[in-house]
Parts: sequence; structure tokens; C-alpha cells
Amino acid sequence: MQSCITGGAGFVGSHLTDKLMMDGHEVTVVDNFFTGRKRNVEHWIGHENFELINHDVVEPLYIEVDQIYHLASPASPPNYMYNPIKTLKTNTIGTLNMLGLAKRVGARLLLASTSEVYGDPEVHPQSEDYWGHVNPIGPRACYDEGKRVAETMCYAYMKQEGVEVRVARIFNTFGPRMHMNDGRVVSNFILQALQGEPLTVYGSGSQTRAFQYVSDLVNGLVALMNSNVSSPVNLGNPEEHTILEFAQLIKNLVGSGSEIQFLSEAQDDPQKRKPDIKKAKLMLGWEPVVPLEEGLNKAIHYFRKELEYQANNQYIPKPKPARIKKGRTRHN
Repeated sequence: MQSCITGGAGFVGSHLTDKLMMDGHEVTVVDNFFTGRKRNVEHWIGHENFELINHDVVEPLYIEVDQIYHLASPASPPNYMYNPIKTLKTNTIGTLNMLGLAKRVGARLLLASTSEVYGDPEVHPQSEDYWGHVNPIGPRACYDEGKRVAETMCYAYMKQEGVEVRVARIFNTFGPRMHMNDGRVVSNFILQALQGEPLTVYGSGSQTRAFQYVSDLVNGLVALMNSNVSSPVNLGNPEEHTILEFAQLIKNLVGSGSEIQFLSEAQDDPQKRKPDIKKAKLMLGWEPVVPLEEGLNKAIHYFRKELEYQANNQYIPKPKPARIKKGRTRHN
């Protein structure tokens, strides 16, 4: 099976790459390294079944492939708000280009959509038939609406061109290879706790999130790709926690003496987030299996190593070589 993963050098994409490579697929990773890192997939470079292409999906791509996992997009608020136009282009033009590729070569495309399509939901928990409550002109709209229109495109290509599509609505996910400074709740809290800084909670901390470990998500993506389910499917952990509970838990697991600091609420920050995963259980036989504390301990271990890596690989400018005057030879 020839599989292409756009955004394959990113956090989720690199774990998906590992899974497909271990399952014997020929894997082509496509990434422009805006948020992805070569380090995440470098252990596969040189393997006969692996290819890494430095490419931006906003430009058309011409390769032969059976399955396309379309994960390309900045996914954390600081990254997608940093360049909202780029985020929109990646999710719209990029998705059109990948659907065009799927049509040309007869491939099946899985779109990595997001729970953000539900916005700040008025329905709880969120099931796939909920249409969402999204601010189309808010600071998060470039991502939320970009993913909503990407879903629309998938079903337009399915209806008009017969392209096989799968749509995964991904809820909060964490684990090794997350960017340390991506502004997400888990990475923020772990990094702050490890460095003895205050854990910053926006608003009262009563807003809820449901966190799944990355290996559970990857198994869900593969199950969905290889299923006959063409309508959207939630992939997330229905175990709900308040942000404040989460801060306390991470503080305890790290063994940190950090205080918890409350800051003003972020705009359009969803108050509740919890997936209804009945559909995934019934149609894919999938549900998360990694306990929260086990996953958090793995993430904490990774972040500790990353901090050590950064400390040991600080850039030290090399001394400039001595200038040699023209016409004079220098011998050591």
C-alpha cells in the first residue's frame, strides 16, 4: 500500500508515519516544515519504503499513491493565528490540491478535521450531527472555518467526482513530539511545571477539555481510513476534565512546586469540549485505551529530554578564521 501523509513530519503525522511504516506501507511524507520537524521522522530516512518531500500543499503535488492522510495545517492557536492567511490557504487551496491528486490517481483521502468545527458548542457532548457554533470573524476563524470548508470540499469531490473521502474530527491530543512552545494546554502546563514557573490558567479554569493520547488517535485514523464510513467521525477521549483539574494533575505528576496563576480569558475559547464517540465505537470498533496519567507521564518524560537536548545544543558561534593577507602563505 502506497500512503502519503501531508504534514507527516508534525506531531500527529510523525506518529502515523511510524505506524504505517511498521505495518509495511510505502510512505511518502510531504511537509513544508512550518510546524513539522525533520527530527520527528529522521529515523526513517534511508529506508527503502520511506520518502520525504519538502513541499507546500498550496502548490499541486504529482505522485502515485493509494491513500492520502491529509494532516497538513498548523494546529495550535499561536501557530495558526501567527499567519491566518497561510492557515486559510493550507486548509482550502491545500485541501483542493490533495483532493485533485486523489481524483487523478484514484486514491482515498482522509481529512484530519477538528473538534473546532463545533466552535464554542451549545450542545454537550458533541456528536457528528451537531452543526456547530462558530464565530466566522474571530481570531480562531482562520482555522475553524478553514477546516469547515475543507470538509465541504471533501463532500463536493465525493458527490461530483466520486472521490472516496474519510473525515476525522480530532479532539485534543497530546504526547511526545508536541512542540514545547505551541501554546496548547498540555505542553504549556508540562513545560511550566518542569521549569518551576507558574501554571497559567486562562479564565476561571472551569472550562473543560477531553484529552487523548496520540497512539489512540493514530489507531483511530488508520481504522477510519480502512473502513467504509464516509461521513465524519469524532476521534477523542470522552473523559472530561476541567483545565484547573488538569493543571493540578500535571503539577503533581511532575512533582513541581509551581503556583497556579489565573489570567484573563482567551477570546472564543470553547467552554466545554467532549466528544460523543458512539459512532466510532459502533462503526470502527475504536475507543481510547491509554489511561490519562500513563500518557501524561510519557509526555513529561519527552519534555524533560527535550529541555536537556536544548540545553546541550545551544548555538555557540564559531570563532571566525584568521584573515590571511593576499600573497602570503601560512603554514601550521
